[in-house]
Amino acid sequence: MAHAGDKPYKCTNPMCGASFTLLGSLKAHMLTHTGEKLYKCDVCRAAFSQSGNLKIHLRTPTDEISYKCTICSAAFSQLANLKKHIMIHTGERPYKCTVCSAAFSRSEHLKGHMRTHTGKIPYKCTVCGDAFLRSELLRNHIRIHTGERPYKCTTCNAAFSLLGSLKHHIRTHTGERPYKCTVCSAAFSRSEHLKGHMRTHTGEIPYKCTVCNAAFSRLGSMKNHMRSHTGENPYKCSICSAAFSQEGLLKNHVTIHTCIF
Repeated sequence: MAHAGDKPYKCTNPMCGASFTLLGSLKAHMLTHTGEKLYKCDVCRAAFSQSGNLKIHLRTPTDEISYKCTICSAAFSQLANLKKHIMIHTGERPYKCTVCSAAFSRSEHLKGHMRTHTGKIPYKCTVCGDAFLRSELLRNHIRIHTGERPYKCTTCNAAFSLLGSLKHHIRTHTGERPYKCTVCSAAFSRSEHLKGHMRTHTGEIPYKCTVCNAAFSRLGSMKNHMRSHTGENPYKCSICSAAFSQEGLLKNHVTIHTCIF
């Protein structure tokens, strides 16, 4: 039994020292690190990290949800939220790095990016040693090792470890391509594909290897390249002893075991 003043439930984020008397309070707090929004409105597309905020939102009369996206069906009760949402479609990135030319649509993504310059990568996987700039990236990565796929498609039997991956998959059914290039007519189902495409117009290659002269347009490509220097193979097959430097190579390998001839 917990005594008055006891706070036995501690946040596992190494950068946060918060602790709580109730397990439910800790779970709600953890969502502030992961950014996960489990509580969704059935009327509009609004989503919240705490049930109390959803309840407050539901008390908002529907005629007050007056800010509607002209590109998709999203609707918002506050103009500021609509403006943030619009950046998904326009590719606008108002948060700019003062060291390099990188720019972001969200301030928290800029904060994470700044760590690429300082060398501070605080969130480390205890299984393979991979490190990440943001806590939610580590949380998502852990599912590679556990095999957890909590996000399931209601149209087919596909299941995913990331909510974003499920959303992207849903577009294979709907054909939706909300991310549009402002230079040419190209459109994409995923924002990262638009970002990569935009660099074909700008010629930007912002991610540079610190060992050799190689440079890359995507951070993930640089991480994969770095393993050619370190020899690291963190993606291990759960069936045999094979190990790989890239997740995609592991996925291809697993089909050897799962294919039926």
